[in-house]
Amino acid sequence: LKANAVELFSKMYIFGDSLSDQGNLFNATAEQIPPSPPYFEGRFSNGPNWVDYLAGDLELNPTLFTTLGSGAIPTEGINFAFGGSTTGTENTVALTFSGLTGLPGLEQQIDAFTVPLIQAGQSADPEALYIVWAGGNDYLPTQGSFEPFTDTVTTLANLSDAVQDLTNVGAKNIMVVNLPDLGNTPIALALDGRVPGTTDALNTLTEDHNSGLSELLDQFSQTPDSDVNIIPVDVNSTFREILAQPTEFGLTNVTSPCLNIPAQFVCENPEEFLFWDLQHPTTGVYRIIADLALSALKDPNPDHNHPHPDHNHSHPANVPEPAMALGLFALGALGIGSKRIGKRGSRI
Repeated sequence: LKANAVELFSKMYIFGDSLSDQGNLFNATAEQIPPSPPYFEGRFSNGPNWVDYLAGDLELNPTLFTTLGSGAIPTEGINFAFGGSTTGTENTVALTFSGLTGLPGLEQQIDAFTVPLIQAGQSADPEALYIVWAGGNDYLPTQGSFEPFTDTVTTLANLSDAVQDLTNVGAKNIMVVNLPDLGNTPIALALDGRVPGTTDALNTLTEDHNSGLSELLDQFSQTPDSDVNIIPVDVNSTFREILAQPTEFGLTNVTSPCLNIPAQFVCENPEEFLFWDLQHPTTGVYRIIADLALSALKDPNPDHNHPHPDHNHSHPANVPEPAMALGLFALGALGIGSKRIGKRGSRI
């Protein structure tokens, strides 16, 4: 797979939450969240996350959004994903820790990419890969003031808007990832002990979310004359396989976190754990997710209405990277203090 995947895309743009954040929240919080170590270089895991792995497979190095203000020039795409992002405008990290303002949700991330293009009369690169993975923070309980959603209506509408906004500016290859069963995360299992029914409720929400997401992605794929290539990634099924047969994946613990933050304890065998902390996978499981995403790029669903376009032709030279406009607009719009940003350049 990997040998011939490298020419698939010219750039990659990532929109989402902590599952895909390669260091944006870390930069925006003066390298406080997540604390590294024990977390790995601003990732919410004990090593690289799935975007790190997929980018490596595609031989791309997306620039962190938070480094644009200090002059980083994105030549291979941008990672806009922020830990804590909901699918709307709220960020659960900002609503949990006092003094943190301006942290984006998915909506601001999409705007930070699309608005400068629209203002400049430019189009998105049709040869790039666009990734959207969000929704978990809409439903999961937090220690902050955010009220988790108890149905999927708003979340699915937000995700539909995100995909629509990307297609409106000319994005052609859009990967959308569904959610693993949220009730099986350690945080939900712990809550279920105190509030019985938590696991079932979150798993029902997840099922509703994923079936609704599948329907809305089908609608995008079936639009007449559309040349948009929607690439669904079914993480949920893979997580269910892992939970059903953990030893097949080399795992021995699929219910407890390797990292116990209150006790400041890290397990000795993280490679055997599904979860690094209360809701994020270990780096080994992120590798599995990246492999799943890569296979979705290589072998699109045969039921898919639109064949996967051939990306091996030369990339159009007439798509300028709106780097400065984007960087300045986005940082201003999100109110992120430039003094705190990108002290170390691109972190990847």
